Amino acid sequence: MRGKLLFLTGLAAGFVLGSRAGREKYEEIRESAKKVWESPSVQEAAGVAQAQATKLYSEGKDKLQSSKLGEKLHVAGDDADSLTSSNSKATGTV
Repeated sequence: MRGKLLFLTGLAAGFVLGSRAGREKYEEIRESAKKVWESPSVQEAAGVAQAQATKLYSEGKDKLQSSKLGEKLHVAGDDADSLTSSNSKATGTV
């Protein structure tokens, strides 16, 4: 019960403080965040992070496909594909 009361108190305080700051403060924070996001250094870091994530995803996918589990999933995927295509033929849908 005490935890709920503290949560509701925090929620009420956040609402009051947020509404006092109002729309102008929100717009100011939003513009500041937009400027930071659009800065060249942040965009460069985001590009590097995206490239690294893509590389890690590809490596993980390759490792999974070459594993026994990947082979089982691939076989199960082929069965599901053939089942889907045979159902499409039977119902006349594509």
